[in-house]
Amino acid sequence: MSDTPKVNTFGVDVFELDPSALGRNGINAVRAAFGLVGILGVALGLALLFWPGKTLAVGFAIAGIYFIFAGIARLALSIFSRGLSAGHRILGLILGLLILFFGIVVLRNLDTATTTLLLIAVLALGFSWIIQGVIAMVESGKSGGGGVAIAFGVFSILAGILVLVWPGWTALAFAVLIGISLTVLGILGIVRAFTFGKDVKTAE
Repeated sequence: MSDTPKVNTFGVDVFELDPSALGRNGINAVRAAFGLVGILGVALGLALLFWPGKTLAVGFAIAGIYFIFAGIARLALSIFSRGLSAGHRILGLILGLLILFFGIVVLRNLDTATTTLLLIAVLALGFSWIIQGVIAMVESGKSGGGGVAIAFGVFSILAGILVLVWPGWTALAFAVLIGISLTVLGILGIVRAFTFGKDVKTAE
């Protein structure tokens, strides 16, 4: 009976983003990263939704830019933030590099044939959104505003799966999906920036 509490001492706990271990500067850094990436997502998503004559190349370019900035922000947090667990730091580095890589792959292939570009972008965007969603859900445990992080994670994973499994994407449909997804994820990211560590915002 005394051994039962030990069951949960290892697992996703080592990957959770715990604001109480980060201190005030660390919390502010995480909030800034969430907020900046969120604002970028909203701006790019809305630009894509209202872009006249949107094309596959335009949609993929906007998504690629977003993922590059998201990957850089994730890497910066993993490298420079104090108080992160080793597990979370390693997870952030690996997934940040993957997101950055997918963004670069998309931008470097904008001039390829439409069919090839669509395949590259579907794979890159789908896996990037799934990775982002997994990160958000893993981090949600102790961060404050966990419901927002979970909502972000669920929506991101669903968007990634939809991109990967839906057949016969047209340029317009795919561009609209990217625009809607970036806008919604951006709004949720901004909300995460305001709610992250709210209960420990005065921690040293």
